[in-house]
Amino acid sequence: MLAGLLLLALGASAGVARVMWPAPATVVWVQPQPVAPTPSAQPAKLVALPAPADLPVIDYVDVPGGFPADAESSSTAALTEGLRPTAKVAVYDAPGGKPRAFLPSRISGVEVTVPIVDRRSGWVAVLLPSVDRRVGWLPERAGWTTARLSDQLVLRRGAHALTWLRDGVLKESWTVATGTAQTPTPLGRTFVLGRTRTDGAVYAGLDALVLGSVPEQRAALAPGLRNGHTAIHSWYRSSAFGHSVSNGCIRVPQAGQRALLSEIAPGTPVTVLE
Repeated sequence: MLAGLLLLALGASAGVARVMWPAPATVVWVQPQPVAPTPSAQPAKLVALPAPADLPVIDYVDVPGGFPADAESSSTAALTEGLRPTAKVAVYDAPGGKPRAFLPSRISGVEVTVPIVDRRSGWVAVLLPSVDRRVGWLPERAGWTTARLSDQLVLRRGAHALTWLRDGVLKESWTVATGTAQTPTPLGRTFVLGRTRTDGAVYAGLDALVLGSVPEQRAALAPGLRNGHTAIHSWYRSSAFGHSVSNGCIRVPQAGQRALLSEIAPGTPVTVLE
């Protein structure tokens, strides 16, 4: 908070005839002392508590509880920096808070890059994989490096429109298919976790981009899909595009999927809006 100081000066003068003024008092000169400038207030850096060695490790299926919600989950602001662990690193529930889990450098064989969404008091917040709309906090430069993120994907579910931007400039947009009411494509910010092969002609012979988000209604899915992630992949029937017919994944026309596979890097942010 800023504090203000209000100075109020009150003055009066008067004159009276035939008044004998006293002799002036002796004035003693005191050398003024230099005053050091007041430094600007800086937020104190919060110390990271030691992380117990037996903390759980975030993997493809499970993320421990206790992580805060992404307060800006519907934001389409560009995220231009990703975090890459050089080894497993402790993730906290707040700056200077409680360590909740380790984020590994690889998940299911894929190198991990997570978007940085906030900075505060010597800490950074990142989107977490394998959970929806949750963030974790890490101390600055504690076992990780950064990577520049140039691309951004924005899905508008109701319009079935997927938009690709690079450095804020529109590259391409496609009419796509999204999840049904029972198996919706999860809303909020997520990111491209990595690339995986697909099995079956329905994917038009193209790989998929696996996202960090997971199905919101697991029980509505076939047992073999319940521990999977949502993804961006192609589809063999163009009649699906423009409709809500998937198990939560984003189905993209073949030409669009080829472009994304050749250009989109792990860590690329993806925002899903209503």
